[in-house]
Amino acid sequence: MVWSIDSVPDQSGRIALITGANSGLGFDTARALLQKNATVILGCRSIKKAIEASERLLSRTDCGIIELLEIDLSDLIQVNKAADQVESRFKKLDLLINNAGVMAPPRTFSKQGLELQFAVNHLSHMALTLKLLPLMNYQSDARVVTVTSGAQYMGKINWSDLQGEDNYDPWASYSQSKLANVMFAMELDQRLKESDIDIASLSAHPGLAKTNLQPTTIAANGSWQASIVYKIMSPIFQSSSMGALPQLLAATDPNAKSGEQYGPRFNLRGYPRLCEIASLALDKKARERLWKASEKIIEDKVNFKRTKEILSRKK
Repeated sequence: MVWSIDSVPDQSGRIALITGANSGLGFDTARALLQKNATVILGCRSIKKAIEASERLLSRTDCGIIELLEIDLSDLIQVNKAADQVESRFKKLDLLINNAGVMAPPRTFSKQGLELQFAVNHLSHMALTLKLLPLMNYQSDARVVTVTSGAQYMGKINWSDLQGEDNYDPWASYSQSKLANVMFAMELDQRLKESDIDIASLSAHPGLAKTNLQPTTIAANGSWQASIVYKIMSPIFQSSSMGALPQLLAATDPNAKSGEQYGPRFNLRGYPRLCEIASLALDKKARERLWKASEKIIEDKVNFKRTKEILSRKK
């Protein structure tokens, strides 16, 4: 059976936070959840972007409730403050969709001097998730969905140079961050189960979907070769709304289980299905190593000891 937008069950009474909700996959995910009566927190890099996204969403749907949140994932301190705002304003959270990302920019740094892709795609989403877990604890069918990409299958963790300080390659760093997304989702699943916490952790990838990432990457790198390749490949890209289906399935389908990953039926395009997880993400010791290394970096910048205590105790 084909899983489509129509398959999303009613979301009345549920609160969802989506990062990168102002465009692409995040925008289409927000629209689908609003149409199913959810309260959707639009997590965007600036309030201006959030307001613009809200106006576009209001013009397309009159269901659900829209809330705005400024969250700059290139700044771990601001991510921590944004999580505090969510906690004080909403008191509970049912869905967290770690959707935002950057793709293959020239070597760029976060506010804390970290390589941008590792910081935005992986570290900030890990920090945000750990900070918000207490809001999700004891909610019925609470889920964390971490959005990765097909680049996970080509990714490797460069243990000796996580930040690309010695030899930065934009695509290798992107693939590393997308593999890290899956490793985080799986390790979170395991730790939640070990702590007897009833929160699901899943991952999803969109296949080849047209979003603002491709033109942004081409413009940032000034590559005419990449521009030509993108134009040639453009016909095989599916729409952003189709690309959003795997993360919507992971977030809402009653049959989706913690630890699973969903992607397009044919890996590059198509309706969503349960899909293969990158083999390197199946290495438990590697996942633990990445968790500890990431945790140490985050601990230097923000405090999430309360969440760590929750993960380490039984209900």
